[in-house]
Amino acid sequence: MPFDFIIPGRKVWDMKRTASAIALGYLMVCGGVVTASAQTEVQVVPPPAADVKVYGEYPIAYQAIITRWLETRLIDPLSAVVDWAEPPKAGEVPGPKGSTQRFVGYLVDFKVNARNQFGAATGKRKYRVVIRNGEVLWGGHPR
Repeated sequence: MPFDFIIPGRKVWDMKRTASAIALGYLMVCGGVVTASAQTEVQVVPPPAADVKVYGEYPIAYQAIITRWLETRLIDPLSAVVDWAEPPKAGEVPGPKGSTQRFVGYLVDFKVNARNQFGAATGKRKYRVVIRNGEVLWGGHPR
C-alpha cells in the first residue's frame, strides 16, 4: 500500500527503532575508543624492603601458601571464598597469653566465607596469618 507510512504509531515506532540503532552504533564506536585509550601498562612492584634475617623471604606466592593452610583448617575448604585485603607486610604477632613468644614474619589479613559442618555459610570471617620462608607460623583471628 502506498499509504503504509501514514498509519498512526508506525511512523513513530520506525523513528524510535532508527534512533536506537544510531545510539547503539555510536556507543559501540565510542566505547571501543574509550576502552582502547584506557589501557595502561602493568607495573611490577618489587616487594617491600625488609630484613631477610628477621622476617624471612618475601612470600610472593602468599595466596597459594594460605590456600594450602586453609585446606587443613576448614571443614569444607572447596567452598571457601577468600577476599584478599592487602599484600603481605613485615610484622609480628604476640604468642599465647603469659608467654614471651612472638611470631615474626610477613602478616597477611584476609576474609574467608566457607561452609560449616551443617552446610551453612559462615559469613566473612577475618583471619590473619604470619608467613616466614614459605610456611604459615601462626594463623587465626586477629586480636
